[in-house]
Amino acid sequence: MSSTARITSIAMKMLAKRGGKTDPTPQQNLRDAGLTSLDMVNLMLALEAEFNVEFPQSAMTPENFDTIAAIDALLAMLPKAA
Repeated sequence: MSSTARITSIAMKMLAKRGGKTDPTPQQNLRDAGLTSLDMVNLMLALEAEFNVEFPQSAMTPENFDTIAAIDALLAMLPKAA
């Protein structure tokens, strides 16, 4: 499964809990789709676990987590955790 599909799957599960759009496009803003600030933190934690990475403090910006495409680009730049 591609990283985009894995990110989308996690986001879809979170959106389903909120009753939001459950099939976001890669370019759709996840907050506009229905995720709250707390959901975004939970998304970040879920992504760290799913991809076995740790997001550096400097990467924890709204822009890096606005869309599935932005998250995918960020993940591509991170080293994998040991």
